[in-house]
Amino acid sequence: MVFSSLFFVLAFLPVTLLVYYLVPSRWRNTVALVASLFFYAWGAPKFLFVLVASSLIDFGVAHAMASPSGRPPRRRQAWLILGLVVNLSAFVFFKYANFFVGEFSRLLTVLGLEPFSWTAIALPIGISFFTFQKLSYLVDVYRGVAAPARSVTNYLLYVSLFPQLIAGPIVRYHDIATQLDDRGLPADRLFSGVWRFCRGLARKVLIANVLGEVADQAFSLGPEALGIGQAWIGILCYAFQIYFDFAGYSDMAIGLGRMLGFEFLENFNCPYIARDFGEFWRRWHISLSNWMREYLYIPLGGNRHGPARTYLNLWVVFLLSGLWHGASWNFIVWGAYHGLFLCLAKLAHRPLARVPSWLAIPATFLLVMVGWVFFRAETLADALAYLGCMVGAGTADATGASAAALDPPALFVLVLAVVLSFAPALRRGYARFSAFWLSPAPGTAAITYGVALVLLVLSISALAAGGFNPFIYFRF
Repeated sequence: MVFSSLFFVLAFLPVTLLVYYLVPSRWRNTVALVASLFFYAWGAPKFLFVLVASSLIDFGVAHAMASPSGRPPRRRQAWLILGLVVNLSAFVFFKYANFFVGEFSRLLTVLGLEPFSWTAIALPIGISFFTFQKLSYLVDVYRGVAAPARSVTNYLLYVSLFPQLIAGPIVRYHDIATQLDDRGLPADRLFSGVWRFCRGLARKVLIANVLGEVADQAFSLGPEALGIGQAWIGILCYAFQIYFDFAGYSDMAIGLGRMLGFEFLENFNCPYIARDFGEFWRRWHISLSNWMREYLYIPLGGNRHGPARTYLNLWVVFLLSGLWHGASWNFIVWGAYHGLFLCLAKLAHRPLARVPSWLAIPATFLLVMVGWVFFRAETLADALAYLGCMVGAGTADATGASAAALDPPALFVLVLAVVLSFAPALRRGYARFSAFWLSPAPGTAAITYGVALVLLVLSISALAAGGFNPFIYFRF
């Protein structure tokens, strides 16, 4: 089930909220848990057992680590290792087994041997996101940052809460632990949640979907049919598609969380106005960046052991970040690409600080956009061929895009995406943008909710018309 579907918007969500608000407060966690398990089972019923069984193991391991008081450190460490191994084993098996077996079979073929026989394994929806949440819980309990969940229901709700279950944001346990036990349902939070959901739905349906069709058209063409113009238009549209798709999903998740009384941390903060790659990753997929820093970069040593070790740690983190996104050489190269420019940004931070924003922001966006080619292409060979077309190395007419590349509605949406993405970089634009875009101010509430209603009607109309409606991060 996806948020941008008529069933979710017109049936699942209204029924869930109605029951949630009518039952006594002590039953709300149970209602939210049942709704979340139903939400997950709707798209992947056979993997519900994996989610629940591994969560029960986590719950037992966490309590074994935390009690009784005075448990020997080695025993606590052994329990932590057990919990990490269980979760990472399932994650690696489901996400990377096909990749490793495929590479091994390719090697056998090169050596003149019979390829390995293998039945492809289906990927459980959202496993990349809920695995990281489960790992953060175990580590938080081990470190003493958070107490174990007081009930199985609370922990299962933390893992499976439907607003962020499939594609994040990644919620660290210590950020939400108190909310699982006690949270209010003030009216202003409900209405703020409605606004964020409508905004996110519009970003996804009215912007990302339109630009996604243009990007798909470009990436479906081979170098013999893809000219320079269409190649650049295709990757430009994809850069805005992935931003409005993923940021739109995060908006909807944050909004849904507020409707249920939860407050999730922001996951995007105008990333395309970043001046360098370091700032980009402080603005893009913030929950993943925070997770990687807290549970991987700092344990590796962070920046505490000199520049060389710092750059190595950054590169390792981003290689693993690329691999986290998918079992493909494309994602590994994409991670290495970002790791390289992040290290360069850190190495040259003083000279870069003197570069004017009007030059630094477009340059960073251009480099990020080039990196998206590796993220979008199906194979590494496809990515290299597409990059070749961008510099005129393809065999197609090099003069520009095909007539079908950008029709007037798509051009309008592309211009709108550019304005929404870069307007915050203008003087005073950021504060005004954030004040209206993130949360309605008391004086503008009527206008905000009027806009929300219009966006909701337009989004439902677009959904009713059918057509292109995938979520990019559902792949992960």
